Amino acid sequence: MARRSALLNVMIRAAERAGRALIRDFGEVEQLQVSRKGPADFVSTADLKAEKTVRQELERARPGYNFLMEESGETKGTNPDFTWIVDPLDGTTNFLHGLPHFCVSIGLAQHDQVVAGVIYDPIKDEVFWAEKNEGAYLNDRRLRVSARKQLADSVLATGIPFRIHEGNKVNEKFIAQLQTVMGRLSGVRRFGSAALDLAYVAAGRYDGYWENGLNKWDVAAGILIVREAGGFVTEISGRRYELGAPDILAANDTLHEPLVGLFADASAKDK
Repeated sequence: MARRSALLNVMIRAAERAGRALIRDFGEVEQLQVSRKGPADFVSTADLKAEKTVRQELERARPGYNFLMEESGETKGTNPDFTWIVDPLDGTTNFLHGLPHFCVSIGLAQHDQVVAGVIYDPIKDEVFWAEKNEGAYLNDRRLRVSARKQLADSVLATGIPFRIHEGNKVNEKFIAQLQTVMGRLSGVRRFGSAALDLAYVAAGRYDGYWENGLNKWDVAAGILIVREAGGFVTEISGRRYELGAPDILAANDTLHEPLVGLFADASAKDK
C-alpha cells in the first residue's frame, strides 16, 4: 500500500469531503434538468459550497498559506511561500447537464512550483495524487504514463474553446491544431475536465493532452501528477510549462517530441 505524507492526507481529506457534497448536489441537478428555472443557479451554489469545504479543511491543517481559488480568487496568508491552488468543481458544464464526469482539484505551490497535487473524481471514487519526487498514484496504485510509441496508435484529449463558431484568433489556432493532428492519431476526445484529462494522461488512459487558454487552478495538480508518472508537460511550443502559461501539452516521454513537431506545423498553417 502506498504511503502518503501528512500533507497529502490533508489534501485528500479536503477533496473527498468536497466531493461527497458534490455527489449529493449532483443528484439534485439531475432532477433540475426538467425544471423551468434550470440548474445553473444550483450549480453555482454547489461550486461555492465545495470551495468553502476545501478551504476550511486546508486552513485548519495549514493556517497561513495563501489561496488561489476559482470562485473566490486570491487570498494572501501569513506564509508567503505556499499557495493552495483550488478548483472545487472542474467540469462545471458536465455537472450542469447531469454528465457524471467532474472532479475536485487541489494543488500546493511553493514559490510558483507545484509540490503536491490531488484530483478527486467522486463519481468513480478515484483519487489521483502526487508529491514532488515521490511518484504519482491512483488510490494505492502507482501510475505510469502510457508506453505507446506511434502517433497513429495514440489517443489525445483536448478542450474546445467556448463559442467556437465565433471567429477569433484562439478559435482559429485550435481549428488549425485539430485539423493537423486528427489525420495522424487514432482519435481525439473531449470530456470537459482539464484536471481529469491530465490525470488520465498520468494513468496511461490518454497518450497526450493539449489545450489553450487555461487557468492555474485547472492544471496545477495535474501537471505534477503527469510529471511524477513519467510524462512531459510543456507549452505547445515545447517550452517547459510554468503556471500561467498560455497553453499546455502533456504526453508520454516518447510521443511528446513528435507532438511538438505536429503542433509546430499547425502553427505555421495558422499564420
